[in-house]
Amino acid sequence: MAGRQADVLVAAARAGDHEAWRRLYELHASRLVAWLRSLPHTDAASSADDVASEAWLTAASKIGELRGGDDDFAPWLFTIARNHASNSRRKALRRATDPLDVQESADAFGAVPDGTDAVDGGDRTRRLLALLSPREAEVVACIDVVGLDVAATAQVLGMRPTAVRVARHRALGRLRSHLGDAGLS
Repeated sequence: MAGRQADVLVAAARAGDHEAWRRLYELHASRLVAWLRSLPHTDAASSADDVASEAWLTAASKIGELRGGDDDFAPWLFTIARNHASNSRRKALRRATDPLDVQESADAFGAVPDGTDAVDGGDRTRRLLALLSPREAEVVACIDVVGLDVAATAQVLGMRPTAVRVARHRALGRLRSHLGDAGLS
């Protein structure tokens, strides 16, 4: 029954039902942003929230191309976001500039610090993922950070399910080894 409701939800979103879009957003928005924050990014001018917004806009304009229900929506949305994140990284590398630190100039604009950067900067998950290869980090982020299954992760990352399982196994072994060496296991 849940799968059937999800199919109806995506069909309603295709038809332009605002309530269906709101529900899809509730189901996937926080996981998408959490996943994007776990990815390495080099573009200081584009945050995970910016990339997620671009992904949602693309999804809204291309929902007619999606075949399937909610089981297909999450991998489709994450693939769109991954493509936007890749484009953002490439753009930053071409631009090769270092923007001013927003925190330093915030006082000049009367902005009130909210502590978000301190939480993001101290994020242990991101630091652990940085110890892995980019491929392994993406696999672990999809499965263990945001809870996608192996099939959805394979679709998002353009890999075979077997390759996803192998990459996850190797990544978790590497993390266990690192944590054991650091005396944290």
